[in-house]
Amino acid sequence: MITRNIQKELIICAKEYPAVTILGPRQSGKTTLSRMAFPGHEYCSLEEPDARRQAENDPKGLLANFSGGVILDEIQRVPELLSYLQGIIDANPEPGRFILTGSHQPMVHHAVSQSLAGRTAMLELLPFSIDEILQYKREADTPYEMIIKGFYPRLHDNELRPGRFYGSYLSTYIERDVRALINLKDLRHFEEFLRLVAGRIGQLVNYSSIANDVGVSSTTIKNWVSVLKASFILFELPPYFTNIRKRVTKSSKLYFIDVGLAAWLLELKTASQVQRDPLRGALYENLLIMEVVKRILNHGERTNLHFYRDSEGNEVDLLIPKARQFAAVEIKSGQTFQPEFISGIEHFKNACKSDISVNGMVWHNGQRQTKYKDADVLNPLIHGFEW
Repeated sequence: MITRNIQKELIICAKEYPAVTILGPRQSGKTTLSRMAFPGHEYCSLEEPDARRQAENDPKGLLANFSGGVILDEIQRVPELLSYLQGIIDANPEPGRFILTGSHQPMVHHAVSQSLAGRTAMLELLPFSIDEILQYKREADTPYEMIIKGFYPRLHDNELRPGRFYGSYLSTYIERDVRALINLKDLRHFEEFLRLVAGRIGQLVNYSSIANDVGVSSTTIKNWVSVLKASFILFELPPYFTNIRKRVTKSSKLYFIDVGLAAWLLELKTASQVQRDPLRGALYENLLIMEVVKRILNHGERTNLHFYRDSEGNEVDLLIPKARQFAAVEIKSGQTFQPEFISGIEHFKNACKSDISVNGMVWHNGQRQTKYKDADVLNPLIHGFEW
């Protein structure tokens, strides 16, 4: 069994707060993590009809069954239970008594902010990171194999076929959860929308264009994107325009929380197909950006990430803030460094106000590690994700 990188932060939080809430997509390993980190806690899954029924009809009676610590799994199924937890915690604020998990971010966030504000720490668990997969001690995958396989734990625990897994994941979890959150009348339109988003990874979001291609309104597309972000299927990367002297774009970009799902939606079945595909660069970008997101979340921190694009098309793929400094990262799937890779970084440096420091980086898919005009050039899968 893999030890998750976030486990250390989870245990620290459980020593500081009466409750810890773990959010994340379905099948990301929230239950396994909780039970491994807290083997002495009782376990209650609110996905089970009997437990859910008791939580709805007799919440006090359900909670009275647990004299010590308890893991309450999929708390979004009965968010009203959090109001009763508030009274129990206020009566006995012993740290680490309640470990809560949830899959729908806004639903749980709203309930927590109403009932458990100041009483719970909030963590987000995404699918495996690259170094977590390396714990299996198998031969390391190439980036294109990683893109095909994706990072959901069951894929690697049981060595499942990605095509079969993602087909089931779409029908079993995504479609069910989406239907629970919105009035989805035509499933075909929604699936076409998902494939179109996969084909636009790393591009500026144009809701009207997607709406015209799918045959629904742009308001519907915005609603679907919002639901998929809330369900940890899509990740939105916003543009950076604070402290910038030039006109910049205000549109965001979308990436998939798990790049394997994007590859499946694009009907890519092998690593060699990814390597030849026109979207190879976008998928590689998705892979590395989500690796940064996981590393930040696994330390219990906020993902305050951006990209930069000005009105003339000068662009930096990823901006990682640190105090009054940015790591400005250009991501390239090619193996050979080209001097023009840093042009967007230089434009960003010139556009920033004088009190902002910029550390330029080029992440590429080659073996070479060097420096060019103050920019660090390296392969993060070989040399490490440092910024």
